[in-house]
Amino acid sequence: MTKAASAASAILLVGALVGCGKRDDIKVFKLAHGLNTEHPVHKSMEFMAKRVAEKSNGRMRVDIYPSEQLGPEKVCLESLQFGALAMTKTSSSPMEGFVEEMKVLGLPYVFRDKDHYWKVLNGPIGKELLAAGRAKGLMGLCFYDAGARSFYTTTKAINSPDDLVGQNIRVQKSPVAMDMVKVLGGKPTPIDYGELYTALQQGVVDGAENNPPSLYTSRHYEICKYYCLDEHTMPPDVLLISPMIWDKMTADEQRILQEAADESVEFQRKLWEEFEAQSMKEIATKVEIVKPDKELFRSSVRPLWDSFAGTRVGELINRIVEVQ
Repeated sequence: MTKAASAASAILLVGALVGCGKRDDIKVFKLAHGLNTEHPVHKSMEFMAKRVAEKSNGRMRVDIYPSEQLGPEKVCLESLQFGALAMTKTSSSPMEGFVEEMKVLGLPYVFRDKDHYWKVLNGPIGKELLAAGRAKGLMGLCFYDAGARSFYTTTKAINSPDDLVGQNIRVQKSPVAMDMVKVLGGKPTPIDYGELYTALQQGVVDGAENNPPSLYTSRHYEICKYYCLDEHTMPPDVLLISPMIWDKMTADEQRILQEAADESVEFQRKLWEEFEAQSMKEIATKVEIVKPDKELFRSSVRPLWDSFAGTRVGELINRIVEVQ
């Protein structure tokens, strides 16, 4: 069997196992992701699944496969594009490789605060961004709160951008995240999240950046002793569905799924606030919390904003800034 034939067979097998099908007149949607079952986003997707079942009177069912049971994030995204998987959850940062417009959500300090963040995501700009990946086989249903990302390091506190100079900082596989660390003087090092604990332990990287719940649940505080609350970016999570599967749904089924997703957003926001507060409380007992002057970081990353002048992303930056 040729490599092409083997790949085609694999895709068909995955489609049979994890796509969307009918069981005794019940339409089943498979949703796979990499989070554990205690994460607020997983619990919110469970809430969505419950609402789908209730709204459809049992005619629709969402089966959720957490903790990379059906493969890591990249595999789930590719399966969505083939229509082999119905739904998945990803951060907006890895989406940058598929959808140029998503870069705007990963830009440092593009959001003034949480109120501004939700006005953008729940408004016309957010809807445009959710639809922007449709042509690439990645159609967005809603955004989930993923908090603000800040730097945490192993050997030195980050009080200003100067302290990042020469530091190897783990980032997501996001062009914007890499450029941000470069602009601040650091050395961006893309590493898979599952490999980060060991990379920190062995000194492959000097630090990383993430939200408080991720720092806490990953136990990276066992190695990193400083958490700098510069809160440089707020890239949200995105719930995606395969357009191939969406287009086969009836208008009523589409309405039910979208309504349930929208309701899960409000549910997730409350869970996230509680989870984030509890995580910060725990982190504060394990690491030194640094509260720097954010203006030092904000002014340092301005060249990154300027690099998008005259582009679609630059247009979105201007529109986001104007949202009141």
